Amino acid sequence: MKSLLFTAALAGLSEAALRFACSTLSIQRLDPVVEPSNVPSAHLHQIVGGNAFNASMEPEDGDPAQKATCTTCTFSEDFSNYWTAVMFYKHQNGSYQRVPIMANDALPAGVNGGMTIYYTQQDFFSNGNKKITSFPKGFRMTAGSVTATSKYSKGLKFVCLQNKSTRFPELDEFPTQKCVGGIMTVHHFPACWDGKNIDSPDHQSHMYNTVNDAFVNSGACPASHPVRVPQVTYETLWDTTKFNNLPWPTDGSQPFVLSYGDNKGYGTHADYMFGWKDDALQRAMDSSCMFNACENGRPLKSQQPAQMNACQIKPTVQEKIDGCKDPSYLCHNYMY
Repeated sequence: MKSLLFTAALAGLSEAALRFACSTLSIQRLDPVVEPSNVPSAHLHQIVGGNAFNASMEPEDGDPAQKATCTTCTFSEDFSNYWTAVMFYKHQNGSYQRVPIMANDALPAGVNGGMTIYYTQQDFFSNGNKKITSFPKGFRMTAGSVTATSKYSKGLKFVCLQNKSTRFPELDEFPTQKCVGGIMTVHHFPACWDGKNIDSPDHQSHMYNTVNDAFVNSGACPASHPVRVPQVTYETLWDTTKFNNLPWPTDGSQPFVLSYGDNKGYGTHADYMFGWKDDALQRAMDSSCMFNACENGRPLKSQQPAQMNACQIKPTVQEKIDGCKDPSYLCHNYMY
């Protein structure tokens, strides 16, 4: 009886939340938020989303939703871009090999690598009866700091996967044991906006972070940042299993390194650039749909994995990725 009452109570709440796949758009050294126009950027990124992605995406360069012709994401009205640092395995000879990513098994089969993207309102079950405001055109933000030498934010996590459905425990740094299902990185972005600025010099000050661990309800927004926006989260599943039979360090550490040279994980970070078409995201946040129930025009247009996988961009930076002695600089084999 208790479970029936609980289910009935939940049914009376708005459950507007998005969870969807975005297949790989590109893997290259570009970062139009932190290093606009720099070719190449300081380190390698795993990039998904709309094919308007390029080295320079300043607001005056135009709306990605208008410039893009396709997207690697499930929702065909989402031309946003989402990216994070790439993971490498460090061999005993000092060379590095890129760790591939894999799709979440809660999402459609056939997605080419990619990332799981969330836009939640309060938690998995309720929007808390608060108005959720979509991001404005030109909006961008980052989560985490590449220079961090200790835990930077509650919302940045690692999970040692037993399988693709594992979500706990969440760790503050790389797991030190071999993970039979791979390693997941989780990036929860702040969800309180100042309501004025689409960016800030550090790409974070226009936001305020009240995020808790594991999609737990965020705290109230302060007066300085009063506008509640969707809670954006990335889950990236790294297939480290192929390296579990290779030699591991004998000092108790682990062999994985993020592409800016971090083997602890404290500097794990992610970038977001808004690119939803017209009022699509606001319509979704105003609806009562939940996850895949938001697809097929209810209220968002969606596409199949084959269409997502077909969306690609030509690399701006062409370089050898695997086998180099420094993941931050790779092999310096640049072709402009």
